Amino acid sequence: MKGNALKAKEPGLKQSISLFQAIMYGTGLILGAGIYVLIGDVAGIAGNAVWISFALAAAIATFTGLSYAELASIFPKSAAEYVFVKNTFGNNLFAFISGWLIIFVAVVSAAAVAIGFSGYLAAFLPGLDQSVSAMLLVAVLSVVNFIGIRESMWTNTAFTLIEIAGLAIIICAGLLFTASSPAATNYFEMPSDVTSFPLAFGAIVGAASLAFFAYFGFENLANISEETKNARKAIPLALVASIAITTGIYMLVAVSAVALVGWEVLSSSNAPLTLAAEKVFGKAGIVILSSIALFATSNTVLMMLVSGSRIIFGMSTDKALPSLLSSVHLKTKTPLYAVLAIMMLVIGVVAASSARIDAMVRVAVFGIFIVYMFVNLSLIWLRYKKPDMERPFRSPLNIGRFPMFAGLGLVTSIAMLTQFDLATVVAGMAAAASGVVAYAILKRI
Repeated sequence: MKGNALKAKEPGLKQSISLFQAIMYGTGLILGAGIYVLIGDVAGIAGNAVWISFALAAAIATFTGLSYAELASIFPKSAAEYVFVKNTFGNNLFAFISGWLIIFVAVVSAAAVAIGFSGYLAAFLPGLDQSVSAMLLVAVLSVVNFIGIRESMWTNTAFTLIEIAGLAIIICAGLLFTASSPAATNYFEMPSDVTSFPLAFGAIVGAASLAFFAYFGFENLANISEETKNARKAIPLALVASIAITTGIYMLVAVSAVALVGWEVLSSSNAPLTLAAEKVFGKAGIVILSSIALFATSNTVLMMLVSGSRIIFGMSTDKALPSLLSSVHLKTKTPLYAVLAIMMLVIGVVAASSARIDAMVRVAVFGIFIVYMFVNLSLIWLRYKKPDMERPFRSPLNIGRFPMFAGLGLVTSIAMLTQFDLATVVAGMAAAASGVVAYAILKRI
C-alpha cells in the first residue's frame, strides 16, 4: 500500500454511524446465531418456563450494560474497555489486560461463528471443506470491513433485519397457535425431576446462566464510539435499546417455541427453532430457517471483525500496541492494518481449530466476565474518584454516589466466573497471564 494512501499520524476514523445503525449493530451483535441453538439447551433445564430464564438473563445483562452506557458517555473511544480501566485506575497493566482479553474474545467468537456458518453452508453445498469456507467468509467480510464503516453498518442493518424476520416467523406461528388453542400450553411446566420451589428456582437461575450467553456482544457497541455521530448520547441509547429489543424478541421466541413443540422436543434437537418452523411450514421451514442462519452467522462475524479491528486501533493510538496498527486509510477512513491483523488472527484460529473450538469459546466467555468485572468496578470507583465529571448518561438507581446496577453487575460477573469447570478457569487465567507477558514484551520494544 502506497504511503500516501495511509495516514499514520493523527489518525481519525470517519463519524458516519447514526443512532439507528448503532441500535441495529447492537441488536445484531446480541441476536447473533446463538438463539437458533441455545434455546433447546435452556429449555432442557427450565422446561416451558424458559421465558423466565431469558428475562432473568436480560436483567443480568442490563446491570453491566448500564455501566457500559455511562462510561461510554464519558469516554467515547475505540478500545472502550482499555480506555475505561486506564482512565479510572491509571494502571496501564490492568487496562492492557482488559483490552487484550476483549481482542481474544473477538477473535475466538468470530472464528467460532465462522465455523458455524460453514456448518449451515454444508447443508446446501455438501462436500465443501468447512475450514476453507469459514476462512473465505472471514476474508470476504474483512474486505467489507476495510471498504468503510458505512458499508459495514448497512450490511449489518440488512442482515439484522433478516435475522429478526426469521425469528418473527417463529413468533407469529406460535402466537397463532396460542390464539387457536389458548389452554394447550402450560408456560410454567418444568421437567419432572423439578418437584419443589427451591428446585424450580435453581433450575430457572441455572438456565439463566446459560441463556446469558445469548446476550454477549452488547459490550462491543462501545468500540464504535469514534465512528458514531453524537456518540456520548447515541451509544448509551443504543446499548439500552438493543438490550430491550432483543429481550422482547427472545421472550416471544421462547414462548412461541414451547407452544409449538414443547420443551421436551426443543431440548432433544440440535436445531430447535428449525424444528419448530418445520412443524408449521413443513420442509420449507427447514430451508427458510437454515438460510436465515447463514445471514445471522455472517452478520456476527462481520461485527466481530469490525469491533476487533477498532479495539486494536484504539490501543495502538495510545501506544499500547505497535503504532503501525493505528494507520488509517485516507480514502476509506478505516484502520487498514488493524483490519488485516484481526483478519489474520481469526483465520489462524480457524485453521488451527480443525472446525472445533468449543473449549476456546468457553475460555473466551470466562474472559469476558473478567472484563465485565473490571468495567463495573471502574464505574463504581469513578463515581467516588470523580463525582463531578460530566456524564451525559447516568446509570439509574443510586444510593448516594454508589450505582446499584453497577454493584449488581460486579456481583453477578464474579458469580458467573464461579460457574466454569476447572480446565476453563485455568485456561482463562492463562489467557489473562499471556496479556501480562505481551505487555512486558511490548514495553521493552
